[in-house]
Amino acid sequence: MFDPYQIRQDFPVLENVVYLDSAATTQTPRQVVEAMSDYFFKYAGNYGRGAHRLARETTNHYEDAREMVAGFLGGDYGHTVFTRNTTESINMVAHGLDWEAGDHIVTTLVEHHSNLLPWFRLKEKGVEVTVVDPDQYGMVDPKHIAAVINDKTKLIAITHVSNVFASIMDVEEITRIAHNNGCLALVDAAQSVGHMPFDVSKVDCDFLAVPGHKGLLGPQGTGVLYIKDTESIKPTYIGGGTVFAVSEDSYELEEAPGRFEAGTPNIPGVIGLGRGVEYVKDLGISDIERHEVALARDAAKRLAEIDKVEVYGPPDRAAVVPFNVIGLNPHDVAMILDETRKICVRSGHHCAIPSIHFLKVDGTVRASFGAYNIPEEVDLLVDTVEQIATSLT
Repeated sequence: MFDPYQIRQDFPVLENVVYLDSAATTQTPRQVVEAMSDYFFKYAGNYGRGAHRLARETTNHYEDAREMVAGFLGGDYGHTVFTRNTTESINMVAHGLDWEAGDHIVTTLVEHHSNLLPWFRLKEKGVEVTVVDPDQYGMVDPKHIAAVINDKTKLIAITHVSNVFASIMDVEEITRIAHNNGCLALVDAAQSVGHMPFDVSKVDCDFLAVPGHKGLLGPQGTGVLYIKDTESIKPTYIGGGTVFAVSEDSYELEEAPGRFEAGTPNIPGVIGLGRGVEYVKDLGISDIERHEVALARDAAKRLAEIDKVEVYGPPDRAAVVPFNVIGLNPHDVAMILDETRKICVRSGHHCAIPSIHFLKVDGTVRASFGAYNIPEEVDLLVDTVEQIATSLT
């Protein structure tokens, strides 16, 4: 049975704070820390480099983590590449595809900078980029994406869940539109995987970028790039671990996923990520989604009822609640929440300045939820925001 009060026992830091910033990074369960400690204290060796027992055990644990992540995503082991973060995953696609002047990319205004800037930089090569606007709630209509596709469109890059609006995009339909028009599709799942069910084989996107340190409860410095066709992009880096054979003047690349993982990887991080995914699976992803969304929608509804508070995003939101206290800077609101009630929220533009400009505000306060949050924390947030807003009258 899903019990957030029991779950909290695995996150000692929650004894001291009200943590409502899981959209930035989740807290790490003790089981993940223990798995990483086991690597350092019991079998530390290098991955894929050596025949001795420590190297073999390290390699086995690393590949077990890959199997765990691939299975959780609904994908295949050989297509699951470990990276440092979502940003690196997206940049690997931007650098790995062959681009020609006149090629066209479609993305949207609700993207994190990490799913905008790599495409904007390709303008230096003559690539054209179209940015599709959302509606007032941050929802992007797939028909509006279809309307801007032309015969030079090569890629559609779309977030699954907006980190500013909490809106959920129909990535399955958008991927279908891309493929029907001969385009590739990239999905940024930074705010969805680990928070809600996601099956990469069902969505059928060509590239999926996922962080390890958010919904999957892994450590910082870990991420995943899932590549449907591993021959569709070239490795961004090559070197140790990426080659099958090397002569005096040439080389032959290793099969995927190895060809995309140059050098010694973040071994303890990947092992921790695998344990984080196992933890999420044990909790049950549908139960996690149900719990987090219930908290977020309750918070959004109650905050919106407070005079001088404006809440952004659609009613059917993900587990993110952006809001402002009218007349106060969002950073000031966040500091008051922290200093008076130890409530940790994000404030500012959330690395998504175009989305903030669309809202015509300087920034927002953002509360976001994890499996370990409880209704009492929503009560404290709402009560404290109400006190802040009331103090302005």
